[in-house]
This record gives sequence, C-alpha cells and structure tokens, in this order.
Amino acid sequence: MGLALTRQQYSSQFKGDYYALGSFGFNIIVYSIFLNWQSLTRGPLGIPGINRPEIFGFSFSSNFPFLILVAVSAILIFLIAKFISNSSFGRVLKAIREDEQAIQIFGYKTHQYKLGIFVIGAVMASIAGAFFASYITFIDPSTFTINESIFILSIIILGGLVDRRGSVLGALFLILLPEILRFVGFPSEIAAQMRVLVYGALLVILMLYRPQGLLGEYKL
Repeated sequence: MGLALTRQQYSSQFKGDYYALGSFGFNIIVYSIFLNWQSLTRGPLGIPGINRPEIFGFSFSSNFPFLILVAVSAILIFLIAKFISNSSFGRVLKAIREDEQAIQIFGYKTHQYKLGIFVIGAVMASIAGAFFASYITFIDPSTFTINESIFILSIIILGGLVDRRGSVLGALFLILLPEILRFVGFPSEIAAQMRVLVYGALLVILMLYRPQGLLGEYKL
C-alpha cells in the first residue's frame, strides 16, 4: 500500500515538463549506478564481444541482413504503436493528456495507465538499444548519457508531438542533417563549429515558428 501511495505521489508531482526533467535526473542516477557496478557492467570498460542476433539458426552477421531485420522490427513497432493509439487504452491516454482530472472523475486510475505506457515505451526503446549494442558489438555506460536522452526528446519535439510519423521524420532529420552538413564546404578549421551552429539555428527557428513540430498537433 505504501508503494502504491508513493507511486501516486510521484505521478501527481511530476507532470508535463517536470516529468521529462525527472526522467533526466533518473537517467543520471542509473548511469552512475551502471558506471560503478563493475561486477555487472564492467564499469567504464564496458561489455565487448556482443554477438549479432540469430533467429532459427540464421545469424545476421553481415550488415545487409541486419539492416533488413532492424527495418522489419521498426515497422512492427510502428504498427504496434498505431494499434495502441487506436485502442481503448490509447483513447484513455489521449484523454489523460487533455485533462487528467476530468478522466479521474469517471473512475479511471490514471497512474496505472501512465505506468503501463511508460513500460511499453521502455520495452520498445530497449529493442533499439539491443540492436545498437549488437551492431557495434560493444556497450558501456557512457553510451547512454544524458545527452542521448536529450537527443531522443529532441527527435520527438522536432518531428511533432502526438504523431507517430513525426517521430520517424524527426529521427531522419536530426540524424541525416549533420551528415549533409559535412559536404557544405566549411573551412576545415571551423567546420565542426559551423555545423553545430547551423544545426542549432535550424532547431531554434523551427521551435519559434513551428512549436508543435513538423507534423505535430499538440504544442508544449
């Protein structure tokens, strides 16, 4: 009962932007734990020699089959997210987003719904993390710092809140833009700084004139 009360208090105290900030703080705590838990993670030395996925005896050791596996997995996760959004569970989540207190009046335990979607999102993200670790065959705590969390949040905000397609578009934009800027032809001594400047300026302009993101419907 005490645990349930604590969870309700956490849910009521951390909402909206504060929830994101609280998640960043939790990220820092977990990073510190993994960095010092050497018996599990080997600390800063990391875990080397991670094998590629293997399904029914077929190993995705080469890059092209691995790309196909990741693409199929991404499509399945996208479809699962679409199914959840269109289900009764997803409709309750949308109602919570619009007015949590109003939906509580009808007897919905909103903290359970938020906890459920939090776990579902974590499972989806863990699949991406597993693919990343197997692709580079190495993982260590410094791979997932607070900067990575901010980058992922930027993808969602830039692509568009409340739109699954926006998440995909935001990821493509933020990942491909720095690569495109490599070929702009900046002088070598300031190339890195200019790429960061252009990259940041585009993000600021977009947030000023399109705060809901490229395809989003909901403003922060």
